[in-house]
This record gives sequence, structure tokens and C-alpha cells, in this order.
Amino acid sequence: MLNYKLAEQIRKLRKAKRMNQVELGKRLGVTKACICNWENDNVQPSVEMLVRLASFFSVSTDYMLGFEPGEYIDVTGLPDDVVAHVRQIVEDLRAVESKS
Repeated sequence: MLNYKLAEQIRKLRKAKRMNQVELGKRLGVTKACICNWENDNVQPSVEMLVRLASFFSVSTDYMLGFEPGEYIDVTGLPDDVVAHVRQIVEDLRAVESKS
């Protein structure tokens, strides 16, 4: 079950960035076959690669493994007013989604 969640998260996060497996592989320094194996739950990424994946997608390793329900956006280093603006955008999007 845990493995399946990781495979699902990698695929979902890659698609959310509108990347194909080749592009993600290039960014991480691995082959398309490696990404494909992770997404099909044939092979698990190493712990080091799990951390790199989480960092690349700006999520926690707990989220990648399915222990944490939400996604996070890394706003480290942004000014407080920009962070507040990002929060407002997220709230507005949630409001739109709840109406549909």
C-alpha cells in the first residue's frame, strides 16, 4: 500500500508540473526508465532520491509517502506581503472549487 502511494504521488506531482518522464529524469539526473519504474511501482527510489524528489516538488517526504494529507508550497525567502498574497490566491481557488 505504501509503495503504491509513492508511485501515485510521483506521477501526480510530475503531471502537475506538466513534465514528461524524460524531462523529470533529466532534472533529477536519472533515466526515463528509472522514472517509469518508480511510477509503476516496480522499483523504489533510494532514500536520497526520495529527499531529492520531495525537494524538487516542494513537498515533504511524508507527503510523498502518503503520511501527510496536504501539499505545501515553499515560500522560504519571500517577503511577508508576497506570502500573504499566495495564501489569498490559494483561498480564492478553494472557494471557486467548492462552488463547482
